[in-house]
Amino acid sequence: MPEPPILAVSGLHVRFGATHVVNGVGFSVAAGQTLALLGESGSGKSVTARAIMGLVRPPRGQITAGTVLLHGQDLLALPEEQRRKLRSTTISMVFQDALSALNPVLSVGYQIAELFREHRGMSRAEARRAAVDVLGQVRIPAAARRAGDYPHQFSGGMRQRVGIALAIALRPDVIIADEPTTALDVTVQAQILRLLAEIQREHGTALVLITHDMSVVAQVADQVAVMYAGRVVEQAATGQIYAAPRHPYTEALLGAIPRPHLRGRQLPVIPGAPPDLSVPDPGCRFRPRCRYGADACKQAPPEHDLGDGRRTACHEWERVGSA
Repeated sequence: MPEPPILAVSGLHVRFGATHVVNGVGFSVAAGQTLALLGESGSGKSVTARAIMGLVRPPRGQITAGTVLLHGQDLLALPEEQRRKLRSTTISMVFQDALSALNPVLSVGYQIAELFREHRGMSRAEARRAAVDVLGQVRIPAAARRAGDYPHQFSGGMRQRVGIALAIALRPDVIIADEPTTALDVTVQAQILRLLAEIQREHGTALVLITHDMSVVAQVADQVAVMYAGRVVEQAATGQIYAAPRHPYTEALLGAIPRPHLRGRQLPVIPGAPPDLSVPDPGCRFRPRCRYGADACKQAPPEHDLGDGRRTACHEWERVGSA
């Protein structure tokens, strides 16, 4: 029997003003699993993550529908005080830009120690020792000394490790990592991914990895949910996605990956640009960029259940599969 999901999102809708930026998003992830939320910039990945964490609030943003079940408890139905207690203890987030996420006027050790004092009731000395221990776990050299340093005194890779330290400090069951390797060089990127994998193995943590990097997905993900224009357009096991995509957008993303045999040739690109979500469109939002376009695509495609946990939202999914 498959593991029951720790986190299950269903029918999530988010809007900013009159613009619907997330439309019916749903996915789930079990203990020890990695789900990659994949898509180009503007597809709604980060907004989805922030909605799950309770960071989308009126009057700017509003969650208009959906459920976010954490261990079967709907986070969207909880009062803010209860949700605040779950952040960092049961579910936490690694933000894309660690420098912006960290408080610039407080040392990194103090920021981590505050979690232990607030949620574990530790004394100042106990909390500092715990903070130094967590910094050591994420491979910060000379952790005891560097705990007194400020965010700007760390390199980009080290700051990202501090962000991960904040996320794992209280051993949450779910970590959402929003582009944790963006703007890092390849060597540091590999170190960060190994670190997240080690944390998962040690603690059985469920990881939701937000990215647009197909190579990262291939390395670490068990499941993939592909997002486009605020909707999950395809979801499947990673091997299925890479072997035989069932949505034109997924196929196009895979086609744009640089490969050795393409050296010297022009790399395929996805024509056009993502749609303006403030302009309503009753049809498939990928239609203007799709090579499979048909009359049926003038209407929004339903989600097709292809079995074995695989889903796609495309009228022409059979043509995609046979291409």
